[in-house]
Amino acid sequence: MAHWDDSTDELVVRARGGDGDAWARLVDRHSGLLWSIARSHGLNDADAGDVVQTTWLRLVERIDTLRDPGATPCWLATTARNESLRLVRRRARDLPLVPAPRAPEPSAPEPGPDRVVLDREQVGQVGAALDALPRRCRTLLRLFALAPSQAELAAALGIPVGSVGPTRARCLDALRRLVP
Repeated sequence: MAHWDDSTDELVVRARGGDGDAWARLVDRHSGLLWSIARSHGLNDADAGDVVQTTWLRLVERIDTLRDPGATPCWLATTARNESLRLVRRRARDLPLVPAPRAPEPSAPEPGPDRVVLDREQVGQVGAALDALPRRCRTLLRLFALAPSQAELAAALGIPVGSVGPTRARCLDALRRLVP
């Protein structure tokens, strides 16, 4: 019987053999990262969904040729990045991109008016500071929370694994300088 803590390489091997549960676990485990990669390229919900679906389709087509099943998350991240870039280039030729709407925040207990004002001001300052960062830093910081490993983050960004930590540190330092 399979468990959620099965390693990715075990799940890939089982999925190669036609195990539907292993496929479902792979999809559950890695779809969030694929969505975040697609959305980090400015894609709307429909286009991001197309990228995620195409990425999974590419894995179905190529699962038997993957040499290292444990590297599948990096392969997925790279494929999602490439598919996103392909779609962005195609959309740039056809139609201008429309920014996707932001998801509503989850409801929480109502704080007092003073707290609301302070929180909104702080969120606005951080948002403005993020917008002022170079695109590469904005993308790295947004993906960092979703990428389970530095290897997957590096694959999603198309940078060497050893560059993730120092680049993240520089981006956070730049963000700190911009937030009063």
